[in-house]
Amino acid sequence: MQLGIIRYGSLILGVFALSTSAIFVKLADAPSSITAFYRLFFAVLILLPLLVFKRENRQALFSLSKKQWGLGFLSGLFLAIHYVLWFESLNYTSVASSTVIVTLQPLFSFAGGHFLFKERVSKSVIASSLISMIGCIIIGWGDLQINYQALCGDVLAFIAAGIITAYFFIGQHMRKQLPVVPYSILGYTGSAFFLAIYALSRQVSFTAYPLQTWKAFIGLTVIATILGQMVFNWLLKWLSTAVISMSMLGEIIGTCILAYFILGEVISWRQGVGIVITLVGLALFSFHKSKTKIEQYNCSA
Repeated sequence: MQLGIIRYGSLILGVFALSTSAIFVKLADAPSSITAFYRLFFAVLILLPLLVFKRENRQALFSLSKKQWGLGFLSGLFLAIHYVLWFESLNYTSVASSTVIVTLQPLFSFAGGHFLFKERVSKSVIASSLISMIGCIIIGWGDLQINYQALCGDVLAFIAAGIITAYFFIGQHMRKQLPVVPYSILGYTGSAFFLAIYALSRQVSFTAYPLQTWKAFIGLTVIATILGQMVFNWLLKWLSTAVISMSMLGEIIGTCILAYFILGEVISWRQGVGIVITLVGLALFSFHKSKTKIEQYNCSA
């Protein structure tokens, strides 16, 4: 019971921390490839001492098979593509629109969980998921502009949602045997490597940026990545990709609130209604998932 509280408490912390991503990206005056590169490169530097000075982490990493190394770098590639597409979408459409679309991951996670892991989802869980997604759509509805530029940004965000789901599915598989630090370092290193190559191919500068941009890079690393995305990596050992994806619907709520205080974006009455609906859907989802676990436990007992 206590472990369950810690895990779901960590999930809430991770969602809130991840809500800062779009804000920091907007504050960073740099190409999307550079912003994504430094986010993950700095994360590797922070995590490296936990790998070097902890024997368990070193042994786990160097005992991986060739297949596991390949999967780790593949997850890094997926993460790199996700960040480039999502960060790029923020140049074409609003923070709310991009975040709403990129958090529609349950559409991919439920389908993938069914076919890859044979996960069964009850009708009540699906219904509560739909309620949350409707709430998210209501939040961003006013920002879903009907023009070519906004449409390009929305399409990029939607593709990014599918790709990050693939990243989490690999994590769900690998985290069963691999501790979170070596798994995260493996994926982040691969991702930073691919992003560096992409940035070089685009011939963009790695250093010529103002102090505010470097502060945004550090914020993305410490808050959005270490306290946000990496927390999800840790939780993948116990929680499915579907649960992680559903919880990330709460990201749009945090993003709207932060955008109000930091970027001066107004929260309309429509967005307020959407926030309430999203929270109701997430509460129902948590209730039905807990009920299902209790029923499964009683049946096994």
